[in-house]
Parts: sequence; C-alpha cells; structure tokens
Amino acid sequence: MRKIFDSSKQALLITIAMFIICGLIYPFAVTALAQGVFHQQANGSLLEMDGQAVGSELIGQNFTAPEYFWGRVSSVNYNVYTKEDMLPDDNGEVNYSGVSSGTFNYAPTNPELKKRIEVDIEKFLLANLSVQRQDIPSDLMTASGSGLDPHISVKAAQIQVDRIAQASGLSKEEINKIIEANIEKRTLGVFGENKVNFLMANLEIRGEMDKAKD
Repeated sequence: MRKIFDSSKQALLITIAMFIICGLIYPFAVTALAQGVFHQQANGSLLEMDGQAVGSELIGQNFTAPEYFWGRVSSVNYNVYTKEDMLPDDNGEVNYSGVSSGTFNYAPTNPELKKRIEVDIEKFLLANLSVQRQDIPSDLMTASGSGLDPHISVKAAQIQVDRIAQASGLSKEEINKIIEANIEKRTLGVFGENKVNFLMANLEIRGEMDKAKD
C-alpha cells in the first residue's frame, strides 16, 4: 500500500511539474521571445493604413479595380466572398467553397482548365489594351498552390503599368518606382525568382493617389 502511494505521489508530482514546464513556462517563453525578436512576424505580418489593419503581407487580396495590380488567379477567391457567392448560379453551382486555401487541381487534359484560362485571358486583354496575348506572363493565368499568393513576377507587374497609369492618374515612372520598391529578391540570391508583392505595391499606389487628392 505504501509503495502504491509513493508511486502515485511521484506520478502526480511529475505530471504537475511537466504541466508547469510545458504548459506554462515554455509557451510563455516562446511567446515572449517571438514578440521581442520577431514582433511583426509573430503578429501575422499585418499591414496598416491610416492606423487600421488592412491585410497581411503574406496573403494576397482580390483586386479587380483598374488602378491596382492584379494578382494571380485564385480558386478560393483569396477568401473574399459575398452573400451572392453563396447562392447557386444558373448552372446550379455555388462559388463559395468555404474559407480555405487550395487550387483548382485541374489535370492538364481537363477541358475546364482550358475554359478557365481562356476566360481569364480575355478578361485581362479587355482591361489591358496595350498587351498582346502572347506577352501575358504565365503566372497571371495560373493559380498558386494555396490560392493566397501575394506575389507576382516582375514581368507580370510591369505589363500592367499602362492600365494602372491611365486609371490612377500616376505616371508610369511613379508606378515603376513602386514596383522596384516592392521587389523581393531570390532567397540567398540563388533560390526562386525575383517577385513583386502586389498587395504592398497596391497599398503604395493607394497612398500616392490619396496624396494627389490632397
């Protein structure tokens, strides 16, 4: 009986000790370190405008206005939905698929892939009259794995300059400077490609447009 009591006591003390270490001390230590050293990243890499959080530099947004850079095609619509998206269309399909990440996952032989690409190409050409079909960068017509990518290629940003300049009232030189300011270089100078964070670039465009109004 004594041995059972001692064993139970030891097990209880170990459980309490591990709860304090793993459930309290460790989480608080990691949180304090993250907030102290990586404050911006630990809080979601949020972007603010006029004191209000307007997004995260890690997640793209669905821009359709002509004065802003357009991002990549998203099967989850960058998680931006309206009440109308939750209603069936004429074909009985519902656009709303829930707040999630992901891609269309169409096989190369799937006719729906060709249909979707053709629709997006026509939409882009109608909005960018100075662009030829063969000049459209492939990343603008293809979805990322997450559907939330905030980046586009440098060429994909540059090809939109004419439209943005005409719609925003900013000069092409100003827009090209915004592109340069938001280029993220290759990782370690070797891995990946140079890319533009179109969300951050669009916030700068908005800021410059607001200045012009003042």
